[in-house]
Amino acid sequence: MKVAIAGASGFVGKALILELQKDHSLVALSRSSKKTDSPQLEWRACDLFSLLDAEKALVGVDVAIYLVHSMRPSAHLTQGTFDDFDLIVADNFVRAAIKCGVKQIIYLGGLRPEDTKDLSLHLRSRLEVEDVFRNSGIPFTILRAPIILGAEGSSFHIMARLVERLPVMVTPAWTRTLSQPVSLKDVVASISYCIGNEETYSKTYDLGGPEIVSYSEVMLKIAKRMGLERKLLPFPFVTPRISTLWVCLITGAPSALVKPLIVGLKAPLLVSAEWELKIPNHKYLSIDEAVDEALKEYSGKKSPLAFQGSPSGPHVVRSVQRIPLPNGIHAEQVAHAYLEFLPRTQPFFLRVEVAGNWIYFSWRFPYVRLLILEYSPERSWLNRQLFYVRGGLLALTTERGRLEFREILGGKAVIAAIHDFKPRMPWYIYRWSQALFHLWVMKQFGKYLSQKTPT
Repeated sequence: MKVAIAGASGFVGKALILELQKDHSLVALSRSSKKTDSPQLEWRACDLFSLLDAEKALVGVDVAIYLVHSMRPSAHLTQGTFDDFDLIVADNFVRAAIKCGVKQIIYLGGLRPEDTKDLSLHLRSRLEVEDVFRNSGIPFTILRAPIILGAEGSSFHIMARLVERLPVMVTPAWTRTLSQPVSLKDVVASISYCIGNEETYSKTYDLGGPEIVSYSEVMLKIAKRMGLERKLLPFPFVTPRISTLWVCLITGAPSALVKPLIVGLKAPLLVSAEWELKIPNHKYLSIDEAVDEALKEYSGKKSPLAFQGSPSGPHVVRSVQRIPLPNGIHAEQVAHAYLEFLPRTQPFFLRVEVAGNWIYFSWRFPYVRLLILEYSPERSWLNRQLFYVRGGLLALTTERGRLEFREILGGKAVIAAIHDFKPRMPWYIYRWSQALFHLWVMKQFGKYLSQKTPT
């Protein structure tokens, strides 16, 4: 059986590779291909923001494991929220899996609280991605995990660095929230158990360790295992914003990662007896055992992948906006509406010319072509429209720069996205002029689109 791992460079992905290559032929997906001496392992370069990359990556795959989360910046400048980035890559993964005949998708998401009325953006995003896989038509297995205790895990790394660097710690309210942290070993065992297991098809499971503890208790256990004396001073009046600032300052973790994690810790994350995954002859590690396992490989000098910056290189832009979609309107109509709307932002100066598959956005006086797009009919459908950026005064010509309009959430909304865009003007000027103007234009376009009726 050939198994693909999306997110293979992450700490769960690397642990899975070590375990699964004993019994399976593996395809590890990452932004760049890597060399391997193992005949059971093949690395394939894949940017999951590209549907074409995803389709190439899943050729010949039977089971696809999805470990991807989009809180790490994917470009030098990202405009949008990580939940929309998550939807794009999950949607690409599903479309590619359908085309390549994948027989099962396994998704490792987040444990949800019992009360889902006031979910954080982080947890709500996980549930949206679940819905993408549920509605794919491919047999799915969804595994929901709380904090995973592993040496390179971002949450474990944050707690371990706080313990190392603060002899006395003022602890806000979220550190007393209850959870059931699970060991990396148990997560790997759970995923391995579900591969090709038809009993787990089209089902959702909760993963969690056997003990219910607060995050403060976990940090004290980490301190004890490190041989450190630490004091935690409860202080309930610290806001999530202030918590984010001090956690980032002490640990070096990026705020784009820390803020959604902290906001998501308001409610207990506990395993539901109804959804609990029980593996025959398998015993989940205790908190003490899980912390010991994590500390064996932990190094405070080495930052986990989630702490690192954008892998796309300098002066690359990704801009994503989610726009509610009126009933009966499809992505194809959205693309036409965009071409109608844009000249209205500057009616006396801006014009749009269409010549076959080529679209030119031009300044009237003097006549200058600002942006050139090439429509891609072979990569466009009713629910997704794709245009490649081919230059102009405002853009460098690149092979992968593109604009797309894509329906999401069963047609409830459309994503308008610019990927791998490289501006022609100097970066600082672009950052505070063209980039901000684009955001304003897309906001106005959303209002314009809300008034459209099906044609």
